[in-house]
Amino acid sequence: MSDSLIADLLAGRWRDPETGAAVTVPLRSVAIAPSLAGQEADLLKPLGLGRRLALVSDPTTHDILGRRVERALGSIADLQRVALPDRPHADDATVASIRAATTGADALIAVGSGTINDLCKYAAFLDSKPYAVFGTAPSMNGYCSANAAITVGGLKKSLAAQVPVGVFLDLSVLAAAPRRMIRSGLGDSLCRSTAQADWLLSHLLLGTPYREAPFALLAADENALIEEAGALIAGNAAAMTRLARTLVLSGLGMVICNGSYPASQGEHLVSHYVEMMEGERLPETFHGEQIGVTTLSLARLQHRLLDGPPPVLRPTAIAEGDLKRHFGVERGEACRREWDGKALDTTKAELLTARLAQDWDRIRARLQSVMRPVLALERALVVTGAPRRAFDLGWSAVLYRTALIRARQTRNRYTALDLAGDAGLLEEFATRESHSQPGAE
Repeated sequence: MSDSLIADLLAGRWRDPETGAAVTVPLRSVAIAPSLAGQEADLLKPLGLGRRLALVSDPTTHDILGRRVERALGSIADLQRVALPDRPHADDATVASIRAATTGADALIAVGSGTINDLCKYAAFLDSKPYAVFGTAPSMNGYCSANAAITVGGLKKSLAAQVPVGVFLDLSVLAAAPRRMIRSGLGDSLCRSTAQADWLLSHLLLGTPYREAPFALLAADENALIEEAGALIAGNAAAMTRLARTLVLSGLGMVICNGSYPASQGEHLVSHYVEMMEGERLPETFHGEQIGVTTLSLARLQHRLLDGPPPVLRPTAIAEGDLKRHFGVERGEACRREWDGKALDTTKAELLTARLAQDWDRIRARLQSVMRPVLALERALVVTGAPRRAFDLGWSAVLYRTALIRARQTRNRYTALDLAGDAGLLEEFATRESHSQPGAE
């Protein structure tokens, strides 16, 4: 069903379940197959990318797949290889180097996964060039999205970026990826539950826009993906196909919503906080590994809030200069602008408290209808051997407690972190959550 769903979506035949309107996406071609060896040129030809192509890879991804793609495309294009250093950073400096190296290219061909894809899609966006991607790992859901996670001036941002015209996933390559990268893709997929609940919470409480469409795209694969997660590590072809489809469709869900709302809420804010404040000093971890851990925390927080009485909210208070002292002057000012967009004054706090008291049963039922049990999410991580606790990532209890409390200050999205914070419940939750881990100080 999901394969035909992707085909219908690309062809403009898939209809929004809420409105009945046909949904269109700028992506033109998706290939998910047991093997794409020998088909690389045929996949690109119909896309009309021009004769001058720049193939962007790092030493690892070039060995895994880039060399094969380079040979195949040599017959149809004037191909230039852009060799990134090992373990490139998704930052503004690397984007600038890619742009400088590809000034004469008609289009970019990314060979890689998260970092390389983000770098190419943002460079392509800035230069108004098309790009396509050959994936090397099922490690994240950003292949098809219209945003890129790029660090600018030390602050990690989600920036508008180019949607690829083609996404090509060779399942034999994905299945051979390191297990940590497969677990990462699973972790990045588990947050559907917490992200949808957070986005719906903001809609029900604040009236912000919300859509069911991106979640309808994922429904056919989600149960089996989570309940049979162990099959991913066992090399099961059907399980890998489900994960690949989920990653593609999650990205397309972000495209049709014009933002990362359906796939990035409170759980991502916590991860982004840690990377922004301590990333260079911590053990290296994959984004999806972090999201698996933070998803469990957000799921526990959401369930705890809904198991209690209607929250009583109070004005959002923060001491003058606190954000600049904590985050630094530049990042603190950026956080202040985000924070000001959702901070509650006395009038709004009282209004929302009254709304919660009046509609709590309805709000709670709506949110519970889109959530998955914490134990089901945790079991999927357990059977794959993925990290489940901040301790497993090398994050201290002090850091994780601070991240749970401070993450909401980094972005203007109202999530369960804000509801708990505005109700005076967040600090206690953060303390319990961080100190329930081995090695807690």
